[in-house]
Formats: sequence, structure tokens, C-alpha cells
Amino acid sequence: MRKKAPLLAITMGDPAGCGPEIVALATKTLDDQEHRFVCIGDSKVMKRANHIVGSDLEIISIKSVSEMSESPGKLFVIDHKNVDLDKLVIGKIQQEAGRAAYEYIIHAIDLAMEGEVAAVVTSPINKEALHKAGFEFDGHTEIFSKRTKTSDVTMMLVSDHFKVTHVSTHVSLKDAVDRCTIDRILKVIQLTHEGIIRFGIKKPKLAVAGINPHSGEGGVFGKEEIDIIQPAIDRAVKQGYNVEPYPVPGDTVFVRMWENKEFDAVVAQYHDQGHIAAKLVDFWGGVNITLGIPIIRTSVDHGTAFDIAGQGKANPKSLINAINYAEILNGFQPE
Repeated sequence: MRKKAPLLAITMGDPAGCGPEIVALATKTLDDQEHRFVCIGDSKVMKRANHIVGSDLEIISIKSVSEMSESPGKLFVIDHKNVDLDKLVIGKIQQEAGRAAYEYIIHAIDLAMEGEVAAVVTSPINKEALHKAGFEFDGHTEIFSKRTKTSDVTMMLVSDHFKVTHVSTHVSLKDAVDRCTIDRILKVIQLTHEGIIRFGIKKPKLAVAGINPHSGEGGVFGKEEIDIIQPAIDRAVKQGYNVEPYPVPGDTVFVRMWENKEFDAVVAQYHDQGHIAAKLVDFWGGVNITLGIPIIRTSVDHGTAFDIAGQGKANPKSLINAINYAEILNGFQPE
């Protein structure tokens, strides 16, 4: 008998962005007995999004997971009732939208921590709206880290044979260099190794990107590789991790993973080093996975798309992939 699919909590994201539309599209696409999910959001917003994208799923407002039934053709929404449709302006940064999005995330995390859902799949939020609402977080990863009381986390971007983690993410380039430390790089190597194993690769081969052009060219373009990155790699190798024994220049490391299949994952040193490569490879289908927290969290790898929100043009591919990866990480293989 086939294993039952895990129950996933999908957050609606910023109500003024594309999140509600991609939730409507993704859940419609995956509407069958195999997939199981509950949306955390606002049922009025979801009904409007459902209409915008032309989905015929019935939106059912509930207060808790216990009220769900396994019924194809229905999308159950744990309804926060925290959006005033008369005041919400689609495609605009708004304080109330930021507050609503934050509440959905916290509720979903708590459901996962309590074991009521098997994983959390997040739709996009807007950082400025979040800050306007008084929540000084750089993004989802930091919210999950604080709520789960976990200090050592990293972001992994995933698509077909492309996996990259990050030593730092939402900080300035200057601060990213400061966060490039031996201990942090070693921790991200460890988290990356553990994360890749969950994909069924028993002894993953990792590469660590340099931070300077040509990995510093022997110190000519910077000494971070000599003083920091190489010692971190040496420690990792000594601890038994299968890591390329030297920092690989950032302009070749992703080609060597993506085309040559030399590595199972790359540890990037800062946000754009990993993100630009990931989005060139698979802009619409990439997935963000948070490593180091005690629950499974996957996410779309794109923003709120305010420029097209409300027009029915949003692409649900990344959210569909995020749902599939959340199931895979739970040991369930979607057909």
C-alpha cells in the first residue's frame, strides 16, 4: 500500500502580492488524493485569488487542522480573517499586509513544531512591508530561526542537480566579508552535508566557493581564501567531509557543479554569489530550503511580484516544486 502523503502547511504570503494566486494555482494543479495541504491565510483573499486565476477549487474556511477532511476539489484555509479587502491595494507595499503575512508564518511554524503538519511551505513576503509592520527581520529564514530557537541555519537553493547554500545572505557585501569566518564556513559545510544526505546521496561531494576574484589569486586579490576559507575546508576534510580541498573560484564553481556534475552542492560565500547562479539556471522553478531548523521548511525562490500581482499572470512552478521537495524531505516521493 502506498504511503500517505504528509500534510503540509502552505502560507499565503503577502496578501498584496502574487502569493495568493500561486497558492490557488499550485493547489489546483496538485488537487488529488496524493497531495495533502492546508493554507494558512485569509479565506476572502484566497477566494478573490481563486477567481483571478480561474480556479474552481472550493475555498473552505476553518479554524484548525482538525476541521479538515480529505476532499478533492476543496482548499482548506485556516482563516486569520486579518485582511480588509476594501483597504488592501494589490501590488503595493502596506503595513497591514506585512503584519498579516507575518502572522501566517508564525502560525505555520507553530503547527509544525507541535507536529500537526509535517512541513511548512512558504509563499513570498515583502521585507519592507514586514518592517513597516514592526517586524525587523531580513526574511523568512531569520523568522524561522528565531521562532524555532535555532542559531545555526543556512539557506539552500535547489533545482535539478543544482544545490547551493550560503555563508551569509541578507546583509551588505561589506558585512558579508565580515561574516566569512572559519567557524561559520565549517558550520555551513556541515549543514549542507546533512541536507544533501536527506536527498538520498550517501556521501555528497561539496565545493566551497572563494570570495575574491580567482579565489584571491594566491593573495594578490585578497587573503580571505588563505586566512579563512582554506582553514575551514581543511577542518572539514579532517572531520571526514567530502569537500574539494581548496576554494573554487566563484566564476567556475557553478559550471563545474551544473554542467560537469563534479559536485553535489556548492557553499557560496554571500547572497548574490549563489542567487544569481541559481536564478540563471532555473528562475521560475527554484526552491529555497532552510537547513538547521528542527522542522522542514521549503519556499518559493522569488518575490511578491507586485508588478503582476492581481493579473492572473503569476507562475506557480516554484511553489509546486517547493511542495514536492517538502514531501521528498518527509520521505514521500510524489508520482
